[in-house]
Amino acid sequence: MTMLHHLQQKSDHHFFHKWALLTDPDDITGGPKGYLKCDICVVGKGDAIRLPLRSDKDEDDIEGFVFETFCASLISVMVLHVQPDHLKDEICNTGWRNLLLPDGVPAERQRAKFIVRIYRADGLPKINSSIMANVKKAFTGDSKDLVDPYVQVSFAGLSGRTSVKKNTACPSWNEQVVFTEMFPPLCQRIKVQLRDNDAVNDTVIGTHFLDLTQFSNDGDRGFLPTFGPAYVYLYGSTRDGSVMDEHAALNAGMGEGIAYRGRLLLSVRCQITEHLDVAPSEVEVENTMPIQESNYGKNEEFLLFACLHEATMIERRVADKQVTFELSIGNAGNSFDGYSAMRHSSGDDESEEDSGPESVIAESSMWQSTTPPMKPMTNDKIYYFLPYWDDKPCLFVRSLWQDHRRRLFNSNALSIVAAVLEEGLTEFQSVMEDDEGQPERKLRSVLERLIERCDEYLSAVRTSSGGTSSGRTRLDKERLKLCIREIECIHSSARQTKATITKHSLRERYKTTQSFLVRIKQLVEDPQHSLPDVFLWMLSGGKRVAYQRLPARLLLHGTTETERGKQCGLLRTVFLKLPGRKSTGPGGWAIQAKLQIYLWLGLAKHKKHLLPGIPRGYEMCYEFRNIERPLTLPPTSLHYSAKQVFQLRAHVYQARSLIGSDASGLSDPFARIIFGEHCRVTQVIDETLSPTWDELLIFDEVIVYGVKEEMKKEPPMVVVEIFDQDKVGKSEFIGRTLARPSIKLKEDGYVKPHLEWYDLHRGNDSAGELLAAFELLQFGDGDARGEVIALPDAKEDQPRELQGGPLLPVPCGIRPTLARYRLEVLFWGLRDLRRIHLLTVDRPRVDVEIAAHIVQSAVISSARRNPNFTNPVKFIDLELPEQELYCPPITIRVVDCRSFGRFTLVGTHIISNLHRYTWCPATAADDKENKRSNRPLEGSESVPNNVELGRNVAKVTMKTRGKSATLPYVFEPNVGLTETSPLLEKDTIITIDYSHSGMNALKRGSISKKEKTEANKKKQLSLEIEEDDEENRDWWTKYFASLDAAAQEAEKQSEELADRRLEELNQASTQYHAGGGTTQDSHHHPHPDRTEHHSHSYLDKRKHHGYKGNALTAAKLAHKLSPKSYRRKEMHNIACTKPWAVQVLPGELEAEFSGFREWLHTFELYRGKKTGDEIEDESRVVGKFKGSLKLYRWPLPKDLQDTSVMGGDPRHGFFQGLPSNEPIHVMVRVYIVKALDLHPMDLNGKADPYIVVQLGNKKISDKENYISKQLNPVFGKCFEVEATFPQDSMLTVHILDWDLVGSDEIIGETRIDLENRFYSRHRATCGLQKRFELSGYNEWRDPMKPSQILAKLCKEGKLEPPVYGPHCIKVAGKTFSVRTEDDPRTVKVKLSEEQLALGVLHRWEEVPKVGCRLVPEHIETRVLYNPDKPGIEQGKLEMWVDMFPMDMPLPGPPIDITPRKPKSYELRLIVWNTDDVVLEDDAFFTGEKMSDIYVKGWLRGTEDAQCTDIHYRSLTGEGNFNWRFIFPFDYLVAEEKIVISRKETFFSLDETECKIPARLEMQVWDADHFSADDFLGAITLDLNRFPRGAKSSKQCTLSMLKTDGTVPMISIFKQRRVKGWWPFYIKKENEEMELTGKVEAEIQLLTREEAEKIPAGLGRNEPDPLEKPNRPDASFMWFLNPLKSIRYIIWHNYKWLILKVLLVLALAAFLVLFFYSIPGFTVKKIMGV
Repeated sequence: MTMLHHLQQKSDHHFFHKWALLTDPDDITGGPKGYLKCDICVVGKGDAIRLPLRSDKDEDDIEGFVFETFCASLISVMVLHVQPDHLKDEICNTGWRNLLLPDGVPAERQRAKFIVRIYRADGLPKINSSIMANVKKAFTGDSKDLVDPYVQVSFAGLSGRTSVKKNTACPSWNEQVVFTEMFPPLCQRIKVQLRDNDAVNDTVIGTHFLDLTQFSNDGDRGFLPTFGPAYVYLYGSTRDGSVMDEHAALNAGMGEGIAYRGRLLLSVRCQITEHLDVAPSEVEVENTMPIQESNYGKNEEFLLFACLHEATMIERRVADKQVTFELSIGNAGNSFDGYSAMRHSSGDDESEEDSGPESVIAESSMWQSTTPPMKPMTNDKIYYFLPYWDDKPCLFVRSLWQDHRRRLFNSNALSIVAAVLEEGLTEFQSVMEDDEGQPERKLRSVLERLIERCDEYLSAVRTSSGGTSSGRTRLDKERLKLCIREIECIHSSARQTKATITKHSLRERYKTTQSFLVRIKQLVEDPQHSLPDVFLWMLSGGKRVAYQRLPARLLLHGTTETERGKQCGLLRTVFLKLPGRKSTGPGGWAIQAKLQIYLWLGLAKHKKHLLPGIPRGYEMCYEFRNIERPLTLPPTSLHYSAKQVFQLRAHVYQARSLIGSDASGLSDPFARIIFGEHCRVTQVIDETLSPTWDELLIFDEVIVYGVKEEMKKEPPMVVVEIFDQDKVGKSEFIGRTLARPSIKLKEDGYVKPHLEWYDLHRGNDSAGELLAAFELLQFGDGDARGEVIALPDAKEDQPRELQGGPLLPVPCGIRPTLARYRLEVLFWGLRDLRRIHLLTVDRPRVDVEIAAHIVQSAVISSARRNPNFTNPVKFIDLELPEQELYCPPITIRVVDCRSFGRFTLVGTHIISNLHRYTWCPATAADDKENKRSNRPLEGSESVPNNVELGRNVAKVTMKTRGKSATLPYVFEPNVGLTETSPLLEKDTIITIDYSHSGMNALKRGSISKKEKTEANKKKQLSLEIEEDDEENRDWWTKYFASLDAAAQEAEKQSEELADRRLEELNQASTQYHAGGGTTQDSHHHPHPDRTEHHSHSYLDKRKHHGYKGNALTAAKLAHKLSPKSYRRKEMHNIACTKPWAVQVLPGELEAEFSGFREWLHTFELYRGKKTGDEIEDESRVVGKFKGSLKLYRWPLPKDLQDTSVMGGDPRHGFFQGLPSNEPIHVMVRVYIVKALDLHPMDLNGKADPYIVVQLGNKKISDKENYISKQLNPVFGKCFEVEATFPQDSMLTVHILDWDLVGSDEIIGETRIDLENRFYSRHRATCGLQKRFELSGYNEWRDPMKPSQILAKLCKEGKLEPPVYGPHCIKVAGKTFSVRTEDDPRTVKVKLSEEQLALGVLHRWEEVPKVGCRLVPEHIETRVLYNPDKPGIEQGKLEMWVDMFPMDMPLPGPPIDITPRKPKSYELRLIVWNTDDVVLEDDAFFTGEKMSDIYVKGWLRGTEDAQCTDIHYRSLTGEGNFNWRFIFPFDYLVAEEKIVISRKETFFSLDETECKIPARLEMQVWDADHFSADDFLGAITLDLNRFPRGAKSSKQCTLSMLKTDGTVPMISIFKQRRVKGWWPFYIKKENEEMELTGKVEAEIQLLTREEAEKIPAGLGRNEPDPLEKPNRPDASFMWFLNPLKSIRYIIWHNYKWLILKVLLVLALAAFLVLFFYSIPGFTVKKIMGV
């Protein structure tokens, strides 16, 4: 396995040809099993898998194998082949750098030698249990039973073994096993196994694992692996010598060892080589020098003492024979072979006796390890006990061990620090759950206690470390340094964490504190053993039956409190368990024996310190009087003369949330109370998980040994066990708890006990809670009871069957105080009932039980026809405890009424916490008290915290039914801030913001000319921002506008949250320093100046902005009322707030409205046993019950101010006025907008999704309209289904993947309970739109108009009809008026009744008594889950549901949300010229700078790129082209995206659609003929917003590309045609832009129809050809035009040189001819020829 985090951190998220080490998950101790060569990469959903490139060096054939995870990313693994262990050398030869390494392990690793030195062993079992030994013993009678031991060491897939020592229990090897391995190694554990050599099969004596991480540290000040020399203690099965050992697996380290098997002296060292090599790993066995053990530890005699006070709860199966208990440490005390311990023979390698002394000396006087055998007794035949009574047996064991107590002292000190921190965190969690708690203060106190404990530890360690270092190994020294560093680091971090605790950072600081606890716990256990564990065994008939293993660290005596073990010198309760695998599972839940035992472990010379902790009351014996003498041994028993007689009263009231043990999911529970040797049983309550016993169990004449003072300080424990009674077989265990009773001595006053909840546990699982109280009473002489509560009268008609005594209830003074309550139950209906015993549930009934009172529903005549109840509301008056803590749970049972009077239990549901269903009505007295506590506004300095003023409007936050509503409140000029009356009285005017935009009938009042000018400016600005034309507006316009508004709102909230957290952080830092935090020592504050500077800088900032003392609120008000703030807010509102916006919810609609459970809840019904497995427990759900419960005091108070759930008078019933639950026909419209992040289902990383809608038995499939190869498909579908509630109330939307071959696979589904929505008070049938319009894309879709809805709500709430005015509306005594945003001041306007009514509906939660928030127009985002992969998100779905009753007027046609079809355009780009293009090449003949320029452009991708012709040999950077590009494309106006549809491959059936931004790319290149072209520059123009082109080349600069808003932008979709100059640029390494050229271009946009009417050709072709560019004559390709090359290249540059050369040549020829002809001519002249 490898870490995905490490893989994700790589830049390419890819491993190529890596070797992964294979291990067996069932046998992690077996080492490597081979190596796997693989490729692993992490790709996102839908990303293509990048296959690695093959090279010639790869010799292996790759077989592709791809698998996908169900997480947020996919993992593809191409498995090459598996290498067996013997091919490891080949792997080494290919390079260990290809090994798949964990995070933090470098790729370049050095070679290292891991040296494991094995010195000696002793204390091995002397019974040779091998097969050959038993055969030899049977035939020869040889009694020699010693073993032939050797040691096998395994590491990193390699094993080495020492030599075999024949016939010895104390072998000595002095050998070392050397492993040559890479460092750091991938294998972190060394297995050391001591084995017995045998001719047939070697047997394992013991196994120990050395974890390299525990004795090494890879930090900056870390150390290499080092261990010992030290003994390691081996544990395994018992030493009975049997041939078939049922616990043999324990010897191999598989489980907790149940017996000591010997010890082994060894050491581990690591040596790193200086060079890197690729030699294969190897193992060698060599001899080594022996060591002097006395140099590493002085041998001391230790004494283990135990006093057994009580042995009870012994199982009946072991009580037939005599029972004894055995105490042992190592071999000392072992009754099987402890006495036969032998010393080394003289022939061993040990030269000195003191170099290797035995841990056990063969003298029987060294210990008294077993109690005298006794036959168990019983008083009740349930549990048995041993009659120790006055004489308590004592056990002691003396043994020799090396004194390494300092290791245990350090561990005990660290465990105390961890225990204090863990206790504090537990208390903090309870404070967090308490609403009235102060968690910040509590967490600070927890950290303060941690700091104190760290100080104590550091001072103690520094004091003790100053002594001698003799006997300390290197690991001891390094580990001590590590502990000091870690505690110092935690100490300083805790101080910093404490100073930064705020309300918002509380959870983060809590997680940081939890990390402190984890780090401290990692330091507690020392890897080097000091003392072996202590074993306490119970033997019956000479056989070991139960045990308990106790770490010696917990029992060790220390001189200080921090060094002492937490169980040393204390009388503690020990439960014995079965050995081996029997202790796990149901067999290990039962206790085999319960012991009250005193334990002490320390040096024998310190044995006098064991006396103070022994419970007093015993007679001082001779041994204790002379305990300080060296040869004095502890006594064998203690005689207790002090004993007290008590009466134990167990008040068992009830239990709740028990584990179901029967097939029906219920239990028949009863309780056993065990105290000492006594046991009592309660009555059995049939078929319940929340039994109420209400019993008082009395234990008379209970004798407790000891003195009163100690008993009062720590009373003995009471054990309570809960069982399920079965008619056949043994009772099944449910849970157990321990309790300490309150004790009353005869001279003390009586204090009544209080009932408490005790947690029940079964193994490691929670099994419920028990409400009980226990008291231990001691009466005076003459049976005087004093103030003790008298015993109550026995219950009538409930005789005790098991014990024959009277059945007593809990006394009135102790049992909860009862009050009269009324439980009102709404029986609505049952849903999704499964078959029971292969029969359908057709006539169900619901029973609601609480405190033995049952409310029964009517029987449903036919659940298939109508699963609702005919008489839904019933109630019962009963008496319940006044304290909510004591209230019993409510049990909901569903039974099927079958023929012949048979009743079959279907399922149950337990409600343990009644707080959710308890109603406390508000009264007039409470209202007056609340008004008294509220302060009115008195001037600007007394503005309350929940009033925020801005733009002459204060937003008052009110709490309504758990939600906060923000109400705009107008402060009129004559009122100002001097309002002295309470806000929002009966006739308070509350304004409604209603925008002017889009309203047809609006009559403005008289306003000033200046105000009109401002309004016109704002209107013009809004028209500029709203770019879409009216004809292009549709539902998707509203959708995308809503997304923008939601994103900006989320960003604003995150900024406000960050500012608030920063302010709280600075305030907390200021308070910390002001409270004395700066007075601490500089050691605790390494950087005090930094924090102080940060705080002062924030205060200076506050002063700079006008914050001054108590005027903070006034400053904020002035800032918000400033003109700049007003204009900024107006701009934001115009840009963000759309009148047509719809609310896009990030989650489900149920999350916004508390699941629509204001009066209708859903309870899941369970059947069968609870197993603890989530998957199996989910299958226990057999149906659902729909209804509700309400519990309240009865009779109701007279001054009642509260209302019922529907706004009525609760005196007539809380559930009055509910709608009828008769079947109703409903039209359901399901709108599916789109899906997000679907899980890929195909091999190409895509999916072909389509929708299937199922409502009841009706299913609509949209398979023919599947969307090909999309993970974010836009469906835009509306499905209309007619349904009948309640039969068709569950709507399921499936998203399936279309497959050409085979069945379609489900991607995910979401389920919606439409019934709860339909009947909700929040009116979730059809969301309220922002505006009322009769036509257009925002047409009102509800069949009822807003005025009709408002009238209906008033009628249902029993309110007077609304009163409409010319500019206001009055509802329930409140007047709502209107203010428009167009007017900067409050203006009264006249609106239609529908607009007024809609405004009130959006503020319906402000209407008193009946008001609640109504569901607005929305789109919810629901998570998709696959039923086969529960709990793993498969994507999300944006949708909403409308429901319309069929008995009402039908609504209009559904909204058209069909996805927009892209519009076809043609973009024509003419490249006229370029200028100032950088010159890249040098001329071959002349060396001049030049470039062969051409321009490339594309719109849909590089595959559709077009290029101009080449302007050759541009010497000035100027290029002339006159070249036309034509780019046809499909465009979505609303999304501003280009739509591309193409087939991904040749074999693809469908085209894949993708959307890209509308961006025009232009690049300038230098053409090369014999090499790749050179890139010179580029520019990207967003067609929706790009800078206007410059008029000339000189005006074209890089400043045109600024994005700070200073450069005007244009859109080609509005401008249609634009011409100008734009710059080319490249980005340098520092991200700065460099100008590399300019281009003159003309951009023209035409629709497809326009392009067909006005055709144009590519380049300069027909039709509408462009003129050829007027290029210079020097622009040509030289090797295609040789004559031009001679003219324009050679002659143009070298003509004068050529003329000079010709002239010189002519002159030279003349001279040659002259001198050649002159002699002949001269001769001729002379001769006269």
